[in-house]
Amino acid sequence: MKRKIITTSDGSKTIQIEDWNEQYHSIHGAIQEANHVFIKHGLLSHPELVSGSHQEEHNTEHRSLSEVEVSRNPVEVSSEQDRSKVDESHPINILEIGFGTGLNAFLTLIQAEQLKRHIHYVGVEAYPVEAAEIEQLNYVELISPSHQDEFEQLHRLSWEAQHNITPFFQLKKQQKFFKEIEADNAFDIIYFDAFGARVQPELWTEVIFTIMFKALKPNGVLVTYSAKGSVRRAMEAVGFTVERLPGPPGKREMLRARKMRS
Repeated sequence: MKRKIITTSDGSKTIQIEDWNEQYHSIHGAIQEANHVFIKHGLLSHPELVSGSHQEEHNTEHRSLSEVEVSRNPVEVSSEQDRSKVDESHPINILEIGFGTGLNAFLTLIQAEQLKRHIHYVGVEAYPVEAAEIEQLNYVELISPSHQDEFEQLHRLSWEAQHNITPFFQLKKQQKFFKEIEADNAFDIIYFDAFGARVQPELWTEVIFTIMFKALKPNGVLVTYSAKGSVRRAMEAVGFTVERLPGPPGKREMLRARKMRS
């Protein structure tokens, strides 16, 4: 299928699959969407990171790019006060469904450094992005030029092996189909960033969400940009408690699903 690099509304680039009229990230802002959905409402809202009593305060202090103008180092918003709230006794384990361009992993790596919190990150991707396409993306320039080497490592390092990219961020990339995931009570957070149900409906079914539910630890959360009613119903059918949240630019809502402790 024909692919091309396009510029989204916040100035950041993404990959468009022309035959599907589908993008790896939102045309309304690739970085804005990633920060809003996966960092703000995923990582920074997880109870492993922030206690419920500090939830709203923490979300306000850690503004996403949907709330600030794109600038150099836009995610540098943590404070020493925030870090004092962090439990560093064990790492946060994150599974990304659709590693793609590495944008979500890159933003998470930077947050791990700022929060001084160890994150073990598994990115699953059936069809890795080509190096020539990665070279055309401008995420490092817009987010943190000082992390050029780390961004390159995300893509250069081998698959199927664990790599310590920074003292706080460990990555393992797995090339497989999502239905082949066999993890059991392994992850605190799932970033569900698959192509949309319009073009790949088989990725948004009860079959897939059963695998996701099993992969999460009790109290784990799954976040996604999608807010389709059929997606919400599939999540609830396999046991998730689902909430609708304000979406990133260009979308009215998004979904966050929790695996409640039994």
